[in-house]
Amino acid sequence: MKIESYENLIVWQKSMDLVVNIYKLTSKFPKEEVYGLTSQMRRSAVSIPSNISEGHRRSSRKDFRNFLFIAYGSGAELETQIKIAKRLSYGDTKDYNLADSLLSEVMRMLNKFTHELKVS
Repeated sequence: MKIESYENLIVWQKSMDLVVNIYKLTSKFPKEEVYGLTSQMRRSAVSIPSNISEGHRRSSRKDFRNFLFIAYGSGAELETQIKIAKRLSYGDTKDYNLADSLLSEVMRMLNKFTHELKVS
């Protein structure tokens, strides 16, 4: 399976949607969190599509798969950070519904993709 551009990958497109959602969500956090949880959540979210695109540009399936694992790890970080923000009551629960849904979908897609790229 040859993919011309990482931009054609649905997992990359969904992870970009997740980044936009996280930026909107964290824009409502308290100002004292700008260098704390806001920054951390944004970096974790941005890391997901960034690692997908970087991995796609690498020369081997093995390298691509490794970058997908890194993206998956960033997703796990973001999952925990979202839970922390919820516990701190930063925003309404409904504000997190789209983030939770997108992150869950991206994580499932990354998991499936890494299995499909398994190197013998």
